[in-house]
Amino acid sequence: MNTDTINNFFLIGSLLIAVSVLLSPLSSRLGVPILLVFLVVGIFAGVDGIGQIQFDNYPLAYLVSNLALAIILLDGGMRTRVMSFRVALWPALSLATIGVAITTVLTGIMAIWLFNLSWIQGLLLGAIVGSTDAAVVFSLLKGRSINERVGATLEIESGSNDPMAVFLTVTLIGLLTSASSEHSIGMFLTHFVAHFSIGIALGLGGGWLLWQTINRFQLDEGLYAILALSGGLVIYALSSSLGGSGILSIYLTGVVIGNKPTRGRHSILNVLDGMTWICQIVMFLVLGLLLTPSDLIDLIVPGFLLAFGIILISRPIAVWTSLLPFKNFGKRQRWFISWVGLRGAVPIILAVFPMMAGLPNAQLYFNLAFFVVLISLTVQGSSLAYAAKVAKVELPPKPVPSSRSGIEVYPKSEWEIFVYRLGAQKWCIGEPLRSLSMPTDTKVVALFRKQKMLNTTGRVSLKVDDILCVLGKEESLNALSELFSQAPETKESQDPTRFLGDFFIDPSIKLIDLAPLYAIELDTEHQDWEVKDLFNSKIGSRPVIGDQFRWKTLRWVVAEVVDDNIISVGIQLPKQ
Repeated sequence: MNTDTINNFFLIGSLLIAVSVLLSPLSSRLGVPILLVFLVVGIFAGVDGIGQIQFDNYPLAYLVSNLALAIILLDGGMRTRVMSFRVALWPALSLATIGVAITTVLTGIMAIWLFNLSWIQGLLLGAIVGSTDAAVVFSLLKGRSINERVGATLEIESGSNDPMAVFLTVTLIGLLTSASSEHSIGMFLTHFVAHFSIGIALGLGGGWLLWQTINRFQLDEGLYAILALSGGLVIYALSSSLGGSGILSIYLTGVVIGNKPTRGRHSILNVLDGMTWICQIVMFLVLGLLLTPSDLIDLIVPGFLLAFGIILISRPIAVWTSLLPFKNFGKRQRWFISWVGLRGAVPIILAVFPMMAGLPNAQLYFNLAFFVVLISLTVQGSSLAYAAKVAKVELPPKPVPSSRSGIEVYPKSEWEIFVYRLGAQKWCIGEPLRSLSMPTDTKVVALFRKQKMLNTTGRVSLKVDDILCVLGKEESLNALSELFSQAPETKESQDPTRFLGDFFIDPSIKLIDLAPLYAIELDTEHQDWEVKDLFNSKIGSRPVIGDQFRWKTLRWVVAEVVDDNIISVGIQLPKQ
């Protein structure tokens, strides 16, 4: 490779990345996922686009995509709260295993009929497109206030279902290339146990060792992120080389590190945030370059049928079947989870497997996987906000600080600076600082007015547009935000109180006392029930804010929860 070739590579690569970044605002204007923009840039730069770039190096694309996916999952794992596992772990695992298997079978049956494939070939195609994509789901749910149970289920599912899809894909390729069915069945069972057990063991154990390593060494701040990233990739590679799921291992590594007091945690997250963006851009650009759009012309009709068959048949059946044991998911929530079965980079990466194995119909698998991803990102991704509104799973936006940053005052420090700009409707306007009822272990450390810093003495009165810098910890964030910030207004939620109810009541009130007020006719069974008994019968244990159901013409909503106990219930009257 000469100097000119290297310079051209740098020039073209950096230009494509810059164009992708500059076009990213189009995603919000057009209502499409930002990752679709990156993919389309790659397609237009490819052989059939204006760039005319010839790229068909599948092993290189596989390498780049797996590296990018590993980093994305490490970041996603670090941002996943262990607390969310208490309400979503088992349903998410059911979706990630049983759900993927059902999707594979149903999609395979459709593929057999549409493309005249054998049973194993059809199931292979189903396995390739059978899992939801972590990069897409993390990207689209980021910043959205979704019902905790639903949001956590989708995030954990997308982070943990790739191993099942990889396992099924590799196994089916083995069946297509193996002459001995007995050997294949033995390989299937051994591979299944090893794939998940090794992946889980190395993810949890390796994550704990990496956490200990990070905390035991005093390094320059920027080096902690490099140590976390390199350690995560070591665990990923080791797990894969031992026959385990490297994808599952690195995701669990992120979960372990992200939920423990860790040196340089804030700098690690900041660096990984930038790394995740560059990985998403590069991964989707490379995958876009691989596609030859003219090859999809003959697949338009059957490809549309397969894509919408997955969206409207395979995914819903898989979700409803997988969630049958979990009664705390309402119908609307199940439909929403079905709709957010987004396909992204993973199906395209898996479609490279048959290409590298030299299987018949390998190009068909790749082109169909690409077609399914394009339809999924365009149709499902662009309608996510509307689907959340219809399903009533998007909560009113939470008040948040305008910015926040970590303060490493000592190793494993959890202190942060939260910045708030005071709006005109806040009660504290005109009040002196000393009158504020601040949460425990928080302190106003700076006050800015018209770009000038004022003394934070108790006699200073607050004014509109004052900027407050508050020292505190994450557990005080909700209380601080209630004091100083207001939720952003959105078109979808102009009246947040209406979502949680017209009236709010104590869950210990007896239904028989409410019946005359709301014209409720009680049967014998409910005569002695309290409101919380009604919620327990409808949604089960571990309620979350936004859980709701309709009963006796009223909509009943969980408005406030503390330690799995309902503190406040909202009642919404029928619309007149």
